[in-house]
Amino acid sequence: MADEPAAAVTDDDEDEVPELDPEVRARRAAALAHVRMFGDPVLKTRARPVERFDDELRAEIERMAAIMHDALGIGLAATQVGVLSRVLVYRVAPDAPVAALVNPELEWSGSEAEPLEEGCLSLPEVVVDVERPVHVRVRARDAFGDVVVVEASGLEARVIQHELDHLDGVLILDRTSREQRKQAMRILREGAADAAA
Repeated sequence: MADEPAAAVTDDDEDEVPELDPEVRARRAAALAHVRMFGDPVLKTRARPVERFDDELRAEIERMAAIMHDALGIGLAATQVGVLSRVLVYRVAPDAPVAALVNPELEWSGSEAEPLEEGCLSLPEVVVDVERPVHVRVRARDAFGDVVVVEASGLEARVIQHELDHLDGVLILDRTSREQRKQAMRILREGAADAAA
């Protein structure tokens, strides 16, 4: 997911980001070139659990964090960069350290839910309403294999759930209304046509 106003959660805010300076725009475009886009079968594939907590895993986490940062994102799942491992990274506050969750499992979600707009780096220019629990608890491992438990609320809970969905092959289009899905598909088709022109 990506930097955005408090009213909306998006991991692609191309339309809402104020004019980016050329260097930031170039870094963002280079980062997005590593992100798999809608239609890529890997985005609908369930990721496999990580079994080895080694330097290769830690390097992949660092690479994902760099891509997320340069793409102006606030969350990224391994499947979005073509890696079928259950790994996600996120950072909801610009000055916070990047958090990495390996083999995350949703242990608990609260009964209170709210709809909010979400976007996705893999679905350019698409923003749809998604209803999610406001409070969650997730058990995972860190980059070294140590158990971590994250109790999250609000934006952090939403970002974690969005990225967990990616690891299960679920997109925001699968969690929105039929009407919004149809509108999103139209935007995606128009974007693909523009790119081909």
